[in-house]
Amino acid sequence: MNHPPNFNRLASLYRWMEFATFGPWLSRTRCAFLSETATANNALILGDGDGRFTARLLQTNPNIQIDAVDASPAMLRALLRRAGSNSSRVRAHQADARTFLPPNPPYDLIVTHFFLDCLTTTEIQSLAATLRTAAFPQARWIVSEFAVPPTRFGRLVARPLISNLYRAFGLLTGLTHRHLPDHHAGLSQSGFTLQKRRAWLGGLLVSELWLAPSA
Repeated sequence: MNHPPNFNRLASLYRWMEFATFGPWLSRTRCAFLSETATANNALILGDGDGRFTARLLQTNPNIQIDAVDASPAMLRALLRRAGSNSSRVRAHQADARTFLPPNPPYDLIVTHFFLDCLTTTEIQSLAATLRTAAFPQARWIVSEFAVPPTRFGRLVARPLISNLYRAFGLLTGLTHRHLPDHHAGLSQSGFTLQKRRAWLGGLLVSELWLAPSA
């Protein structure tokens, strides 16, 4: 197993890098299913970067408790700062999500925003199997990701753009992967089912709502 990528030196720049490349679209993608979290009480959030989604979730849901997992201590510090007065409801864990054992199950909400693309399909399958045992039946899993749509736009624009992003993050963080994994296969194999999907920028960005098995 390779070491996780090191996002420490990007923590203070992440928001501005994101806005310079995609404007508000990544934020809109993350929050597409925020309304689906209103009844959640116990959430597991993997790799939320500087914590903008976590802060929004805490603001809109006053009852939720969150386990936030990231391999980068700098990103976790940024996440807690952004949570502000709500940080007491966040339990921060510096860990590699691939080997992390969720400490406060069962969870009724799992969130991975632009995180699964740092894993291989096999690693996603392993992660989904672990999270299935840590989730309530019918727990929600919100996924935001890049995608290559099966269109001319996908071939000519999305695919080379994503390849360039992988190269850039490889140089900046040590990320070794260079291709999008098949997260659909990874989640489906453990019984999670896709319920809703929204797409932006010609299908380059997608947000999905998955449900854990009933039993």
